[in-house]
Amino acid sequence: MSESEILDVRTMVPAQRHVTIFEKYGALEPGQSYILVNDHDPKPLYYQFEAEHAGRYSWQYLEEGPEVWRVEIGRPAAE
Repeated sequence: MSESEILDVRTMVPAQRHVTIFEKYGALEPGQSYILVNDHDPKPLYYQFEAEHAGRYSWQYLEEGPEVWRVEIGRPAAE
């Protein structure tokens, strides 16, 4: 996998974060991913991915706080 792009949402208005994160996910080609950087554990986001994209995304914590969380979010390669 090539170097992932980084989406740092820490300076964004909270109301715009999920919209931006899902737009970025929607633009991924199969096999691509990006790294989300956040100021809190994005567990609610994980549950939203599960509800809307179950089985069609990857989620891997790279760093788990206490001040910064980094999660690699991807679109699996086509089967």
